[in-house]
Amino acid sequence: MTKELTCIICPMGCNMTVELKDNKVMDVHGNTCPRGKNYATNECTNPTRTITTTVRCKSGELLPVKTSKPIPKDKIMDAMKIINNASPILPVSIGDVIIEDVFGSRIVSSKNLK
Repeated sequence: MTKELTCIICPMGCNMTVELKDNKVMDVHGNTCPRGKNYATNECTNPTRTITTTVRCKSGELLPVKTSKPIPKDKIMDAMKIINNASPILPVSIGDVIIEDVFGSRIVSSKNLK
């Protein structure tokens, strides 16, 4: 089985073909650097995503937040349910932890709010 991907690691956007057998990557074609091969392998075997969203503070203001590291792609909707229940109290600084653990990642503030 083959899968077509466009690499998002650098601006080159290489179009790659990944050859899979029994859900294992056998070969990657079309990448111009090793990072492309790593991206294709991870995307086909263990896709992850960084979530960027907002939470409503107790004062009513919206605070932009993000995961501190990517989480499994299939956990995004479950993570959003957890994130949507947060209501931080101001003041908040960039990098402050809003939720300690969401599928192995912290939810951190992306903005200073007073």
